[in-house]
Amino acid sequence: MIKFRACKLKVVKMYSNLKAYIDTLEKEGELIRISEMVSSSLQIAELTDRECKSAGGGKAILFENNGSPFPVITNMYGSDRRIALALKSNNLSELGERITKLFATVTAPKKGLLDKLKMLSPLSEVAGWMPKKVRGYGECQQMVMLGDDVDLSLLPILKCAPLDGGRFITLPMVNTICPKSGIANSGMYRMQVLDDKTTAMHWHCHKTGERHYSAYKELGELMPVTVCLGGDPAYTYSATAPLPDGIDEYMLAGFIRKKGVKMVRSITNNIYIPNDCDFVIEGYVDPSEEKFYEGPFGDHTGYYSLEDYYPKFHVTCITHRRDAIYPATIVGVPPMEDVYIAKATESIFIAPIKLVMQPDINDMWLPEEGVAHNLAILNIDKTYIGQPQKVAASMWGAGQMMFNKFSIITALPSGKSIRDIEVLKSLVDNIDIERDVTIMRGTLDVLDHTASVMGYGGKLSIDTTNQNNNREVRGFSGTLTDDIESYLESWGAIILYADDIVSFKDRAVEVIDSYNFKGLKFVVLLNHDSRYLNISEKLWLLCSNCDAYRDTYIYNGTLVLDARVKAGGVNGFERRWPNIVVMDEATIKEVDDILFRSNLEVKESPSKRYMPLFRGENVDI
Repeated sequence: MIKFRACKLKVVKMYSNLKAYIDTLEKEGELIRISEMVSSSLQIAELTDRECKSAGGGKAILFENNGSPFPVITNMYGSDRRIALALKSNNLSELGERITKLFATVTAPKKGLLDKLKMLSPLSEVAGWMPKKVRGYGECQQMVMLGDDVDLSLLPILKCAPLDGGRFITLPMVNTICPKSGIANSGMYRMQVLDDKTTAMHWHCHKTGERHYSAYKELGELMPVTVCLGGDPAYTYSATAPLPDGIDEYMLAGFIRKKGVKMVRSITNNIYIPNDCDFVIEGYVDPSEEKFYEGPFGDHTGYYSLEDYYPKFHVTCITHRRDAIYPATIVGVPPMEDVYIAKATESIFIAPIKLVMQPDINDMWLPEEGVAHNLAILNIDKTYIGQPQKVAASMWGAGQMMFNKFSIITALPSGKSIRDIEVLKSLVDNIDIERDVTIMRGTLDVLDHTASVMGYGGKLSIDTTNQNNNREVRGFSGTLTDDIESYLESWGAIILYADDIVSFKDRAVEVIDSYNFKGLKFVVLLNHDSRYLNISEKLWLLCSNCDAYRDTYIYNGTLVLDARVKAGGVNGFERRWPNIVVMDEATIKEVDDILFRSNLEVKESPSKRYMPLFRGENVDI
């Protein structure tokens, strides 16, 4: 039998925690409780997916009975209202305004002693956000499993998609310390459970965790790692935030909370963690150990990320609150919960982007179809020729924006928004493809499956800032065949449907010449099985399946983009091509029955919509 050791708390005062946030969600009508037994293997994921894709992001779900001692909460950030509640704001713009005001105050010229004295107040406020180390045990250490008693199987860790390599921890705050500088980092990296005492650690080559790992490997030392789950939801958000190296994620959490985070020491590691987390998983990574072939995993791109080698994490201690609730997120075909986390990042980080990275930018939008990194729309204050190209290039070299694949640069007047689709449509006529499209190669996200070499591929920017007040006449001659779909009037685009390995360049040239198109800016190639999708879903396929260098071609003033599946050597692609993420029929039926028994609305599975895109039963095509 597992023996738990209870720790006497030195500090008994209750702090903000995950349960308090869940209570708030319930009071605000933002929570569904499900008391029916729901399995952590696929069923929780399927129920969550249905809720995520409901109008406005649906509601958070608390699974009270899952076969473990702990309830599971999902979709807790998955709407505009919930992400604002999680970050203790009335709305996301409020956070952006706070940080913009702070930056303006700190960076404004100081003419005299009085102006300098006025700085004491904001500096004092900043000091109040700093993490505070406290002695004794934390609330997160009320119950302790050590040594042989460690057992990850007691936690309701989810299997999220049918072809996943196993169960994955999906909302971990992975805390590490650089052995050279002593600077701490909290990042979010999925963790595949290998056995009751071991997980994989999904550190991409570009991430801070991987840099810390490499430093320990160079020193020939074991790497201590402490993983946290739950607590104030501001902690989890901060672990996802694109902070520069050396900036403490818990300071950002303190800014969001308007109160510093109380930190306690891990039991087996010299790493400090938030006092009020729900679970803490401590251990180490041995850099000399052979890596594990981790994956596959149904990822936020909507496709499976395929297997690759990652370090093993050995668990030495698990602690948790007595009332611990296990937090998890589900990713897959958008929109999912991560859409709203990206919205928060847009609001919070526009001021630092202007100050540190690119002062020309006054607004940034990461549409859900781009799954955070594939598509960015940037509005600038344009004052000179070449400025949009400079902005795109500088953003491709800055922090996590280096993963961006497609960027659209606008220069809208005050009062117009880049989030207004009709406004964006009006910019199509401004584009001269030969002049305004820039294509290059650079760093991409490791999860970008279109790149010919993992983590390296094409980038494309479109400058829409050259004003053209004369709308082009759009049209074509003849009658379009069934394999051509026209969006000429709205977007200056057509879609060609083709499944064979035919050269996309030859096919596009043939069609463009045959119909004598006027005002045609874009030709997009898609597979026939995607014809039934709506325009938003087709944009997702374009962003996901087109390499901006290999799969693009400019012909006679038209940009051709090949967004077909590249399996089988299409366009010379030689890597494995992943399958789309959909749930299996058996789980869909089981969840239908659970909803019926729980007297809840039986929402149709989103997977049914995407099953025509699922090819075969393997993780790759």
